[in-house]
Amino acid sequence: MAKAAKKNEDADGVVNVCRNRRAAHDYEIHDKVECGIVLVGTEVKSLRDGHATLDDAYAQVKDGEVWLHGCEIPEYWAGNRLNHKPKRPRKLLLHRREIDKFAGKAAERGYTLVPLRLYFKDGKAKVEIAVARGKQSHDKRQALKSAEAKREIDRAMSRKRR
Repeated sequence: MAKAAKKNEDADGVVNVCRNRRAAHDYEIHDKVECGIVLVGTEVKSLRDGHATLDDAYAQVKDGEVWLHGCEIPEYWAGNRLNHKPKRPRKLLLHRREIDKFAGKAAERGYTLVPLRLYFKDGKAKVEIAVARGKQSHDKRQALKSAEAKREIDRAMSRKRR
């Protein structure tokens, strides 16, 4: 594997490609599921180089299938005229019962399917998606306030231990 991929490898052999950091800030995460993703050859090579973005991505259930929209995987630098389109919709691979469960939750008012991270597990590309509800601005302020309070408590406890 590439040196960059080795650096991001977890203890379980999971190699992170990218994360959607804004998802935790903008959404309340309720339920997560790991799913496969259908890719073409140059997309896999670009992912192995560590190039992908999930910033504006979302998942959508259409005709009993789950599709990932807005995920940008840039063209592979050594690709030829058969290179892939960077922002094309990509099919996500889930079992029928998982699709039914998540489609029911995501169909409720205020809920959506948000990709959290893109990674390789045992050599296969995976996407972690979550059923999430958008946060209001006052919820975001409350979360920031509680995180700051927790940091202050941790700092005080570490000073006391010394």
